[in-house]
Amino acid sequence: MLFNSYVFIFVFLPLSLFTYYFFLKLNKLNLAQLSLLLFSLFFYGWWNFYYLFLLIVSIIINYYIGNLLLYNKSKFYLTLGIILNLSLLFYYKYFNFFIDNFNLFFNKNFLFETIILPLGISFFTFQQISFLVESFSGSFREVRFIKYSIFVSFFPQLIAGPITRFNNFYPQLLSFNIKKLSRNLAIGLTIFSIGLFKKVCIADSISSYVDNGFSAVNYKIVLTFAESWITAILYTFQLYFDFSGYSDMAVGLAFMFGLIIPINFLSPFKSKNIAEFWRKWHISLSALARDYIFYPLALKLNQLCFDLSIKEKISNIITTIIPTIICFFAIGVWHGAGWNFIIFGLS
Repeated sequence: MLFNSYVFIFVFLPLSLFTYYFFLKLNKLNLAQLSLLLFSLFFYGWWNFYYLFLLIVSIIINYYIGNLLLYNKSKFYLTLGIILNLSLLFYYKYFNFFIDNFNLFFNKNFLFETIILPLGISFFTFQQISFLVESFSGSFREVRFIKYSIFVSFFPQLIAGPITRFNNFYPQLLSFNIKKLSRNLAIGLTIFSIGLFKKVCIADSISSYVDNGFSAVNYKIVLTFAESWITAILYTFQLYFDFSGYSDMAVGLAFMFGLIIPINFLSPFKSKNIAEFWRKWHISLSALARDYIFYPLALKLNQLCFDLSIKEKISNIITTIIPTIICFFAIGVWHGAGWNFIIFGLS
């Protein structure tokens, strides 16, 4: 079910909003949130009912491990939880890529059925890893299952993000001001409409020209210099407005339910340099990589350089370049299973 589909805009969204605010009017916050969870699970199961069970099992396991970490700051449980999440992601997203390359390099012929990638697995996997890390750090005291399940499965950010931090999202579920209903709907609908315009009127309109340009090689059509550049530039704008549009729609939808999720794009094409560009493009992913990969790795390398009495200039290079390379490699691999993503991450 796509955000720009008729069934979503004219059926699913009105029903979910009506049910949610109906229970809020009755001062039944728990029932309102339960309805939001059920609608979110229905939204996910609409695409493939089988993978709904995968999402539910993932939620239960991570919730259980997270609660263990609240009372037992064990690195074993944290490592176990991260490995389980990454293993799930590896199997569904990278296993076929791994087998294909193994066959290619070692001249083997291992055959496996094509694995269909579950919807939004990269997003809900990394959100739950961040939850485990925050549980280990003791950022909160208790977690209720229904509210945690909403954090993972909340339909506005389930398809294409942004990656939401538990510490920022969970406190919003503990209370709600019904007096802000009209304001939330007005602001949320406005942001959603802007995102919908980006997606439908810009990205989808450009896509036909981009498809024609890239498919020209299949018909042995040689594009001119100008046509090649126009196709590449249009593809850039199609990619941006598609992802940015979805992110805006997610923020708007969440606001309609009185919830705030991160802004994922902040006019990155207006950036003055590449560093500023990466701070404004897919902000939630960049922030996650910075906080959970770059900073911890840089601190450990800095301590290692200090213990080995490495000169300050060399130490600064090591503690900057190595974490940066690993960060961007992880971001590249996160985007997809393919050598193009690996090269993108390392370049």
